Amino acid sequence: MKAAYKLIEHTADIGIRVKSFSLAGLFKNAGFAITDLSFQKQTSQYPGKHNIVIRQKAANVEELFINWLNELLSVSAVEALVFEDIKIIQINENFVDAIAIGSDIRNYKFSAEIKAATYHQLKVKKSGLLWQAEVIFDV
Repeated sequence: MKAAYKLIEHTADIGIRVKSFSLAGLFKNAGFAITDLSFQKQTSQYPGKHNIVIRQKAANVEELFINWLNELLSVSAVEALVFEDIKIIQINENFVDAIAIGSDIRNYKFSAEIKAATYHQLKVKKSGLLWQAEVIFDV
């Protein structure tokens, strides 16, 4: 997994800007950014992959984006998994159906604890052929 994002300036929290030519790619890149910012691979002592179905609905793309990120954070914490891959099955501006593929969290070291994705300064838009999002994470 390669996280395609850039950090953006924020005084107390962590902000990122992600881009993609597809909405699915935008959601995947943001999910990978969470893993990249939060964890460092240390070992493969605990083998096995776990497929977790993630489905979210929302009134608009901004709400869907926040719901998606917060669900990834929640499931990661509850299931003690680090998501190494994401397969988007179906997506539009109001619905996402995906499979997040996780590895045992004991294979990783924490870098930063992201508590939640916030609506503060949130931007999700399509400009020409490119989708772009900016989101601030509460740490």
